Amino acid sequence: LEEAAFQLQQIFRIDISIAFNILGIESMRAGHYKAAYTCFKLAADRGYSKAQFNVGLCYEHGRGTEKDLEKAAFYYYLAASNCHPMAQYRYARCLLCHRPESEWDSRQKAVTFLEQAAMAGITEAQAYLGVFYLRGLQPKEKRGLKYLLLAAKGGDSQSRYHVGVCYEKGLGVRRDVAEALRHYRQAAAAGSKDAQHRARA
Repeated sequence: LEEAAFQLQQIFRIDISIAFNILGIESMRAGHYKAAYTCFKLAADRGYSKAQFNVGLCYEHGRGTEKDLEKAAFYYYLAASNCHPMAQYRYARCLLCHRPESEWDSRQKAVTFLEQAAMAGITEAQAYLGVFYLRGLQPKEKRGLKYLLLAAKGGDSQSRYHVGVCYEKGLGVRRDVAEALRHYRQAAAAGSKDAQHRARA
């Protein structure tokens, strides 16, 4: 691996951690998961955020190493702290899904990372935040609608459906059944079953 990374580095004149990450991606595509994990880990230990994110994925899905959600969260955190948007989203999900609801600090940290990922254009984070704000203990409907609209513009049909719900029920916006129906039809056309049922109703 060292020799392959060195050759790749010489050819493209790139940083060794980038070379290891590229080797990891190519190994993963070829189905050589252990080699991929080893390459990602070498690059991650050098502080490369893309590789830290990839190590997190390996631990989350048990690819090339044992499945370990705690280690996945740790590597997502490292990458998230280095401004990797998808890692910010995944780390936030780890905090919200695998920590007790009572841990207020974890919840606040998760929301901060989700908002950073959403503003970086991660559709999954926008969709998650939209529903999170609508269904929270103290709903923030306008903020929820804002993120749902961003996710809907990014092509997320389920967020488009939720925008329809907001217009139908007057959540964060003035009630408008015609506008709700328009969103339901768009979401239904994109494959949302919920929207298909709602549009018919």
